[in-house]
Amino acid sequence: MRLLLDSHVVVWWAVYPGRLRTGTRDAIISPENEIFLSAASVWELGLKIARGKLALPGDYAPRLLAHGFEELAVNITHAARSTTLPPLHGDPFDRLLIAQALEEGLMLVTSDQAILRYDVPTMEA
Repeated sequence: MRLLLDSHVVVWWAVYPGRLRTGTRDAIISPENEIFLSAASVWELGLKIARGKLALPGDYAPRLLAHGFEELAVNITHAARSTTLPPLHGDPFDRLLIAQALEEGLMLVTSDQAILRYDVPTMEA
């Protein structure tokens, strides 16, 4: 499987792995799966850290990449696709992650109920 982690799943994996379902943790750990970390998530989490709404180790993203996560850049196709999605969710970061999952053929790992309403492959976190 090719999995894209929603921003809250990145936080849970980095700091609170016990919050993830056992099957989700197993999927992330499995060497058979590709795990993607979106630049959009790093941006979103960085904004929350800067506003004092979230605490994460400063090196969380490089550590995830060093442990085999793959970097997923945001491109024009992703941005354009995010603007064509139905208005089920107003969060631009989540809309971008949905677009990335659709454009790149990824399964989005999330517990966000608004995301689950989209026609995008998901795995519940």
